[in-house]
Amino acid sequence: MAQKPDSEIPVVNLFDPEIAEHPQPFYETLRASCPVARTAFMNGPMLSRYEDVAWGLRHPELFSSEMDKQLALGTERPMIPQQIDPPAQTRYRRLLDPHFSRRKMEQLAPAIRAQASALIDRFAARGECELDADFAVPLPCGAFLSLLGLPLSDLDEFLQIKDDIIRPQKRKGLPMIPLEQGKAIRAAAGKQLYAYFERVIDARLAKPGEDLLSSLVHSESEGEKLSREEILDICFLLLLAGLDTVTATLGCSIAYLAAHPEQRQRLLEDPGLIPGAVEELLRWESPVVAVPRVCKQDLERHGHTIQKGSLVTFLIGAANTDDAHFAGAQTVDFERARNIHLAFGAGPHRCLGSHLARMEMRVALEEWHRRIPHYEIKPGETPRYSLGIREVMYLPLVWDARV
Repeated sequence: MAQKPDSEIPVVNLFDPEIAEHPQPFYETLRASCPVARTAFMNGPMLSRYEDVAWGLRHPELFSSEMDKQLALGTERPMIPQQIDPPAQTRYRRLLDPHFSRRKMEQLAPAIRAQASALIDRFAARGECELDADFAVPLPCGAFLSLLGLPLSDLDEFLQIKDDIIRPQKRKGLPMIPLEQGKAIRAAAGKQLYAYFERVIDARLAKPGEDLLSSLVHSESEGEKLSREEILDICFLLLLAGLDTVTATLGCSIAYLAAHPEQRQRLLEDPGLIPGAVEELLRWESPVVAVPRVCKQDLERHGHTIQKGSLVTFLIGAANTDDAHFAGAQTVDFERARNIHLAFGAGPHRCLGSHLARMEMRVALEEWHRRIPHYEIKPGETPRYSLGIREVMYLPLVWDARV
């Protein structure tokens, strides 16, 4: 098959605000017309079909996660275990996976349910709220800080650090900023985060508790304690992941249900559908739109050579709405059988916190619809989505508080 020159590979801007708001039509066009595209941001190849994305994520020997230098997220070393490949990565997953098991996460459900109810108490009688600030941010963030054993009073500092690293343009109030400007904001936030956890490690060494950070400080892996740098690099990843992705997923899910009252009614009539709704909304909304990997050798895909060293983008959102893999992919079906979506990734780097995220989503939707069953987007208002990870940064909701 003749190789296509780079000049014939379409360049796609994933940071278009219209794509962030309604990505599914864009995904459909991309899969059909250019399964290998290039990203305007990183100018590397991008794959959008399910078979390509699943293949890439399941083969770290072909597509490496060791890319801390390319992504420049304010880190001084690779985040553990996300930016380390097997077999070295396996040691860390073996240590961390038991802390995030399904059984352990379910033990946290009563506390998270109580937190959700307490948050709703603050605004239920008001008949309106801005979901992101009032519910979608504080619920998963509070739960995660409790898991780590960190004080809720530090949440505002963590949120600022997290936003500076993941979406530095937010600090400037702009949809995009120059790369070097973003890099500087990330670097400053990274230093702040390292310094915070240095103090926490010292405190846990002196006085351990029952929290996850105490376990990391005092645990052993293959007969050796984790080094201070290893603990810092684990904490860097845990904080970014724990404070952002569940917030984004919760916001996208409730935004969908607010705009589709017929789907919401199904959950009200049969709350047993909520676990299936969580999976289907993870598939359909795919808040973590894409993940990058470094290609480790020259490869051919759809008539295009992906060169060794290229930073390849795997478009999870497009893969999750691929009709070639999901029957009726463009229909949101809360009773979908074998919903093998890629919202948590695939392969050895599959999301460490998937059981926590699923439990938090289930409990949040159960409590929200128990307390506020009928709601809508405030008339005259438009939800505002962030670029990259699809957080609904502004979602004003209203309901009849007399009901």
